[in-house]
Amino acid sequence: MTNKSCCETGTEQSTESSCCDENVLRATTETSTAELNKQSDDVRNNVRDSYAKVAEANNNNEACGIESSCCGVSDDLDINTLNSLRLGYSNDDLDNVPGGADMGLGCGNPRAIAGLSEGETVVDLGSGGGFDAFLAAREVGESGKVIGIDMTPTMLSKARNNADKANFENVEFRLGEIEHLPIEDNVADVIISNCVINLSPNKAQVFRDAFRILKVGGRLAISDVVASCEMPEEMKNDPALYAGCMAGASLIEDLETYMADAGFVQIKVSPKDDSKEFIKDWAPGKNVTDYVLSAHIEAVKP
Repeated sequence: MTNKSCCETGTEQSTESSCCDENVLRATTETSTAELNKQSDDVRNNVRDSYAKVAEANNNNEACGIESSCCGVSDDLDINTLNSLRLGYSNDDLDNVPGGADMGLGCGNPRAIAGLSEGETVVDLGSGGGFDAFLAAREVGESGKVIGIDMTPTMLSKARNNADKANFENVEFRLGEIEHLPIEDNVADVIISNCVINLSPNKAQVFRDAFRILKVGGRLAISDVVASCEMPEEMKNDPALYAGCMAGASLIEDLETYMADAGFVQIKVSPKDDSKEFIKDWAPGKNVTDYVLSAHIEAVKP
C-alpha cells in the first residue's frame, strides 16, 4: 500500500506541523525570490543597455537620449560642459580631466562634500567615463588611490582609455555591480557616487557592501536623486524614467533606514531644492520635480 502524504489524504493538522503549509510556504518563497531576482536583472539590463548607448554615442560624437539628462549626452561639447557647470563643477574641473571623461552626466558634485585628503583611497560607485574618479585622483595625489566601479563594459573601456590617454597611474577601473563590489574589506577611506545608487534595485545591499569596504572612520559622500514623496505607480514602472535616474529614487526616510541598518552613523541627507531647475529638463512634461530632487548623502562607518 502506498503511503500518502498529509497533503494527499487531507488529514487535519495544526498550522505549525502541517507539511502542506510548509511545502506551500517554501514554494511561494522560492517563487517570490525568483520573481524578485528576475525583476532586479531586468532593471540592471535596462540600465546597462541605456548607459552603453550613452558611452557609444559619446565615443562617436553623437547625441543620445535627452541631452540635458543624467542618461543622455549631446554631440555638442558646449552643452555637456553647461550641464556639468549646472551640477556644481568648475571650469578648472573640466580642464583637468581627459577629453571624453565629462559627458554632462550626474545630479551634483560629490567631491564638494567629500573633503578628500592626500593619500586617501577613494572608491567611485558607478564611475562611468571616469570624470569624478579623475578629479578625485588629483586630490588624493600619487600616494592615494581611486578605484572606479561600473557594470557597463562600454563605460569601463571608455574610462580605462581615458586614464591611459592622460597617464593617470593612481586610478583603476573595475567591472562590477555596486551591490557586490569587487573590492576587499576595510579598504576605502571615502566612497563617492554621482546619481547611481538610485539605479540599483537593491539599495539596502549597496549600503551594506559600502560599509564592508570602508575602513573604520570611512565616510560616504554621495550626490543622488531622492524622492520627496511617494511616486505614482506609472512613474515607478517607467523604464525610461528609471534609467533616467528618476523612477528608482528612494524616499529620504528609506535611505536613512538603509544606512542605519547597514551600521552607518552621522547620517545626513540634504535635499537641494535648486536641483529641480535642471531635473525638470530630464523628462519634459512629466512633472517629475513634484516627486524627486537631488541631495547630498553623507554617513560614517564607526
